[in-house]
Amino acid sequence: MSNLRITLGQRGLRAGIVAIAAAFGIAGATAWHAIAAAEERAPAAAQTAPATTPLARTVAAGRDSYADVVKVVAPAVVTIRTEGRMKVSSNDFGGDDFFQRFFGGQFDPNQFDGRRRQAPRVQPREFKQRALGSGVIVTGDGYILTNNHVVDGADDIKVDLTDGRTLTAKVVGTDAASDLALVKVDAASLHPLTFGNSDAVQVGDVVLAVGNPLGVGQTVTMGIISAKGRATDDDKASYEDFLQTDAPINHGNSGGALVNTKGELIGINSQIASVSDGNIGIGFAIPANMAKHVMDDLRSTGRVRRGQLGIAIQPVTSDLAESLGLKQVSGVIVSSVTPGSAADRAGLKRDDIIESFNGQPVQDINALRNHVAELGPGASATLVVNRDGKDRDVSVKLDEASPSKSARGDGGPASPGTDKSSLGISVEPLTPELAERAGVPRSTRGLVVDDVNPDSRAADAGLQAGDVIEEVNRRPVASIDQLREAVREAGARPVLLLVNRQGQERFVTVRPS
Repeated sequence: MSNLRITLGQRGLRAGIVAIAAAFGIAGATAWHAIAAAEERAPAAAQTAPATTPLARTVAAGRDSYADVVKVVAPAVVTIRTEGRMKVSSNDFGGDDFFQRFFGGQFDPNQFDGRRRQAPRVQPREFKQRALGSGVIVTGDGYILTNNHVVDGADDIKVDLTDGRTLTAKVVGTDAASDLALVKVDAASLHPLTFGNSDAVQVGDVVLAVGNPLGVGQTVTMGIISAKGRATDDDKASYEDFLQTDAPINHGNSGGALVNTKGELIGINSQIASVSDGNIGIGFAIPANMAKHVMDDLRSTGRVRRGQLGIAIQPVTSDLAESLGLKQVSGVIVSSVTPGSAADRAGLKRDDIIESFNGQPVQDINALRNHVAELGPGASATLVVNRDGKDRDVSVKLDEASPSKSARGDGGPASPGTDKSSLGISVEPLTPELAERAGVPRSTRGLVVDDVNPDSRAADAGLQAGDVIEEVNRRPVASIDQLREAVREAGARPVLLLVNRQGQERFVTVRPS
């Protein structure tokens, strides 16, 4: 290190002498003699130099910290501890001797001679079930947002505040569809978090996650917004629009706060994606705007009411766009319309392409579904729909979402027969008996898939035995000849199939082999 310092000192000395020489017009040779003489004296000078050099001094600078943000956020994030009862029956353990010994089943030694002759009789028992999560204070008088799965089935809920108090909470309302719950403690002058605008959040924004992971105590982690509009569950009964973050989140963080650098609440931490059951940098938070909407409904009525169009939709893929002759890959396609629904009353039809909703371009299914739900039942909306290559405005008044509503096909019976098609599937015309076996209405018209070649394009597209093909290229099919003709006319273009699987219709594109 001393050699490095000396070298750096010599370079500075050379530059300084040359600059002085130039200023006073000293000849180059004379200047270099002066440099040489100075270098001979440099080692001695270095030995007498003070110990504090520029490399050894501490540079005073501003603090690079989120401490001021944490001071605002920390008092608003609480720990939630729940306790409930869980009933365990003998079937849960399969008659294992281990569980018999520890859970009190009756054991008859005459039934045992070195091998089990009869499963031990384990009586149903109830056991305490405890859970740990986090929550966010959203009002000064004690309302707290958390995840539904934190309080689901709880008989007793305790809330640990950061000032050391533990309070009993009661459930105001829960919403399993969004995995949110609102609880209330009897307290005043609490420190709530301010809601931020989660719609304004951008990928790359710095965020902090605050909660009680694994019960170690309140913990703050830092990361960025990794993505927006994520959905992790295909269940149609759930509403998801997650913010994805790499801020470390673990068990116990559920229900905690995701905040921006202003200390505003932008999300409620809810899930992680992991192959190890621990943090790997893929966490999901419910956006604050959705959480606030759910909170307001739960606080006012105890339940959440959502709007519904009454249609089944799927994204427009490249193959779909090519099959339909669309110029761009965007929007969603209507695969079925529920009779009597808001969409049916507004005149929406199967094959319609929904391009925008209330002036906002439709990018994917999940975003459209969430926008419709948030408007609520009775609200009016305007859609731009592409039908047969022409755009048209459609006004609709939304229904209330009901999981019992579903779309069904309609038609008539067809004649029997079998054939192998160039799509890599074996089909036969649908009969009422086959329709019943396939889980579709007996009046459904189409072709039922008997078998799918596992190496075919149809298998790649997801077709399965038992699927009912109702349309090919937007034309009904009731015979094998109609299927052959439709495939022949498609040429090299993907064939567009309307498939009914167990009563649910969707479009599938298959490129002929």
